[in-house]
Amino acid sequence: MKKTTLLYLVLIAAFLAYAARHVYTNQVGESAFRSQELRGELGENYVMVTFLSGIEYWKSCLKGFEDAADALNVSIEYRGATQYDAREQTTVLEQIIAKKPAGIAISAIDPDSLTGVINKAVDAGIPVVLFDSGAPGSKAYSFLGTDNYAAGGSAAQQMAGLLDGKGKVAVITLPNQQNHDERTRGFQDEIKQRYPGMEVIAVEDDKGDAMVAKGLTQSLLKRYPDLAGVFVTEAAGGKGAGEAARELERAEKLHVIAFDTDKDTLDMIREGSISATIAQGSWNMGYWSLQYLFHLHHNLTIPSPAASGEVAPLPVRVDTGISVVTPENVDDYYAK
Repeated sequence: MKKTTLLYLVLIAAFLAYAARHVYTNQVGESAFRSQELRGELGENYVMVTFLSGIEYWKSCLKGFEDAADALNVSIEYRGATQYDAREQTTVLEQIIAKKPAGIAISAIDPDSLTGVINKAVDAGIPVVLFDSGAPGSKAYSFLGTDNYAAGGSAAQQMAGLLDGKGKVAVITLPNQQNHDERTRGFQDEIKQRYPGMEVIAVEDDKGDAMVAKGLTQSLLKRYPDLAGVFVTEAAGGKGAGEAARELERAEKLHVIAFDTDKDTLDMIREGSISATIAQGSWNMGYWSLQYLFHLHHNLTIPSPAASGEVAPLPVRVDTGISVVTPENVDDYYAK
């Protein structure tokens, strides 16, 4: 009996020793993992740069940037041109470069005018990534944003569904800005290639102004009384075109497809003056822009071949995705 009791005690002691060792090993492993977490250094600051910096669209991009900053324990700054003005955005970027931040994420007002100053930042050793609107001729390491050509095609498919594949449609846009040019081209190509009963009769410039877009829509309706739909490639213009559709005095509805998910646009979808809008993955743009900049700043990337055949430290282009917002799912897109 005594031998049996002794054996049990030995087995229990062995089990407790094993358990203690297992717990200790896990704690050491977790501690080592925590010591390798991505954490920024004191004073490490990153800057997001936009244009029309006060508009609601940028809030989600900035929220993603802020969330990444919290995760990485770094500081951020938000700057931008207050107007739709390439010279102002260039000046802002020059001022930022002079402060030598750890990295810059920028949405370029057009694909050409920012190239020189973006290259200046990279040549000064400041990592730069582009989001939302690119400058493909620059030395920026990556572009994170919507596949705007595909988004334009999706808008065309949505419009064709609303019109049963028949009717005259127009585009209201911001010419000479890469993302808007791609949306327009994607919409036009999809209509031309897949919907022979539809015709894009005009492409107009609203200068990013809701009142201009409203006036353009009203002018188009006078020139083309049977105009059936308008695709607007930016948020402010979508609201203007929606107001024109709301005030239209005719039996046939004017279908407006907008871009982005600010509250006014969502409200107009609810009430019916806008038929649909294209929602972008804007939080993804901000979050992953900062993650990329952090990895570049700390030399954490592993270079891989780019589409050009050169070796690139980051994916050259990242599609952050879209979805189509309609009256059926609009409630899901309001800020919670």
